[in-house]
Amino acid sequence: MDIKNLCIVHFALYSSKMRTLFTAKLFLYILFFGVLFLVYKILIDYKSYSQNLSGHKFVHGIVSKWLYSKVQNRTKQAEKKLDKKSVMKYILQWTSASNSPFVYMGKGREGFTSRKCPHTNCFVTSNRSLLGDMKKFDAIAFCGTEVRYYTKEMLPLTRSSHQKYVFATIESSHYYPVCTVLFDNYFNWTWTFRLDSDVRWGYMSIRDKNNNIIGPNKIMTWLKPNKMDSVSEEFKNKLKSKKKAVAWFVSNCYDKVGRRACALYLKQELEVNYNLTVDIYGGCSPLKCPSPHIKDCFKMLQDDYYFYLSFENSFSEDYVTEKLLTAVTNNAVPIVYGGANYTRFLPNGSYLNARLMTIKQLAAKIDELIKNPDQYANYFQWKNHYSYHSLDEDPETDEYCRFCAILNDEEKVNKISYIGDFRKWWNNPNFC
Repeated sequence: MDIKNLCIVHFALYSSKMRTLFTAKLFLYILFFGVLFLVYKILIDYKSYSQNLSGHKFVHGIVSKWLYSKVQNRTKQAEKKLDKKSVMKYILQWTSASNSPFVYMGKGREGFTSRKCPHTNCFVTSNRSLLGDMKKFDAIAFCGTEVRYYTKEMLPLTRSSHQKYVFATIESSHYYPVCTVLFDNYFNWTWTFRLDSDVRWGYMSIRDKNNNIIGPNKIMTWLKPNKMDSVSEEFKNKLKSKKKAVAWFVSNCYDKVGRRACALYLKQELEVNYNLTVDIYGGCSPLKCPSPHIKDCFKMLQDDYYFYLSFENSFSEDYVTEKLLTAVTNNAVPIVYGGANYTRFLPNGSYLNARLMTIKQLAAKIDELIKNPDQYANYFQWKNHYSYHSLDEDPETDEYCRFCAILNDEEKVNKISYIGDFRKWWNNPNFC
């Protein structure tokens, strides 16, 4: 190819590139001015719209800022909530994991996930070196029946201000008092049956007719019996089919409060003077339930017996166990015997308190109520307004779920409160 033709080819390529570059630049200029024009139109329209809202420019600005603030706050709260749920809460079992209540707590998160707890971001371990530093645990839990024997050398040597040291037990102080000053100002959380515990270990929840949890609590506002609705005729007829006086299911024949002696004296009084009796089932009597399945025993109680001995094996404040639940959920009037203030657990006119009556008075009252069906039926008026439930029926009330839930409650976690005189708090009314 000669030089002339080569120049022509180069010129053609150069011209093509220039045209392409010019076209691209032109497109960009058009796009840029188009965007400017669009923004201009939006601003003009917005200005026109704002001017039409005569007298509302200032309000419009305030509302806009308020809405923006609300959106920002909601976003921050959602992020905080999400972050909070994702943060693991570590619980160290300092004492043996085989003691109650630790034995049913599970390992890792299993105890909370299996119960379908509202919060499952709690991790249980007995490995003290899991986090490298014991001060990193959110809570260190001590089983009361074991730690009461500990010396100072057997306890953690250091602790951080954020940690919760938890005294945990399901047992009564009557059998397991704390007799050392070592724990004064030591525990800042408690997990017991006492109603003033940070996490309550109990056997029942009380709900109103709207299914709201209302107790048990230290102060209960019950409806007075004369304000309660009467039981239905159908329920009265069901109660009239009962044919036996008193039942008691018991396996522990020996205790510190003399409940077995009380039951035997009552049995004798009823048999001699009223031709009634107390039927004792279990390890303390030759009588056995008709089936090894407890539900069949409860069915027998519901169908046959007017009263049930809800006798506790010890006297401690608020110590009320499943023995009360057995009566109220099986249509038997409970005869209570314990150290609790029972107005925290039962409405007036729904039970008999054996500690406030002599055996003769108690036997006479049993006979009177059996002979007066309408009067006896009034002891069940509470059923129209309240209901009793086992705590493990619902993850909301389950003791282990609640322990994890309280660790996720910032207000409770940030509240620092130590029990100064631990012996007085725990042992009352018992002594070492």
